[in-house]
Amino acid sequence: MTAIRTQTTHARSGTAAARGAATTFRYVVLIVGALVMVTPFVYMVSTSFKAQAYVLTFPPQFIPNPATTANYSEALTSQNFLLYFGNSLIVAVTATAFSVLISSMMAFAFARFAFVGKELIFRILLAGLAIPAVMLLIPQFVLAKYWNLLDSLPGLIVFYVAGSLALNTFLLRGFLASIPGELDQAMQVDGASAWSRYWRLALPLARPAIATATIFTFLACWDEFPLALTMINSPERRTLPLAIAAFHGANATQWGLVFAASLIAVIPVIIVFLVFQRHFVQGLTSGAVKG
Repeated sequence: MTAIRTQTTHARSGTAAARGAATTFRYVVLIVGALVMVTPFVYMVSTSFKAQAYVLTFPPQFIPNPATTANYSEALTSQNFLLYFGNSLIVAVTATAFSVLISSMMAFAFARFAFVGKELIFRILLAGLAIPAVMLLIPQFVLAKYWNLLDSLPGLIVFYVAGSLALNTFLLRGFLASIPGELDQAMQVDGASAWSRYWRLALPLARPAIATATIFTFLACWDEFPLALTMINSPERRTLPLAIAAFHGANATQWGLVFAASLIAVIPVIIVFLVFQRHFVQGLTSGAVKG
């Protein structure tokens, strides 16, 4: 009996040691991966506080010495940067609001109503996700010209909304379909209309999925470059990605200035994520990505 107990103890010790080694290995891999991901951003932040003479020093300095905020001051005061920032903010916020609203209505219809061709329409909608956005540039340009939407911020908003509807509808439909149908039936017994069930039941319960769709849509609209480059000609109607590209071209060697402008452009994305992060994680894990 003693020998058996000793063997069992050794086996448990070996299993615990193996688990500990596996856990340590996972942590090491995660730490190394995190460092690889974070290092370029840290260097970008560091370079934005360097004078031009210290940008290309070797070995690279992650702690700028001396540090300066001149790059940020120049970025904010030159080449109508704040105007372009405002243009992007208007376009991204408006497009995100309309996209999430319209796609939530579509998702509610797909999840709760039965109508002829529902599955076919939904599959056609999803098929649009397989088409690369670059292939749509020429058709979008032709439509914008036909509808007199070229060189205008409303034109960008229309196409940004249209381009994000398929993904948002897919995300929201899966979440809304997971909501018990008995809740809908109870509201119908009380005489609630379809709009009331959508506004008072579906939207409050779908907050995690809506947060997920909001973050994805805002990020896509804020960073979009090819369509804006194709449609916008007037300098005063440029969005921030176009401005930074032109800024980079005009100051090709001033990396501190370019990085400072890029970091300023990241601020709204960080704010949106911080506002919606509590619901974002829940939306990813509780059904917002179900088909």
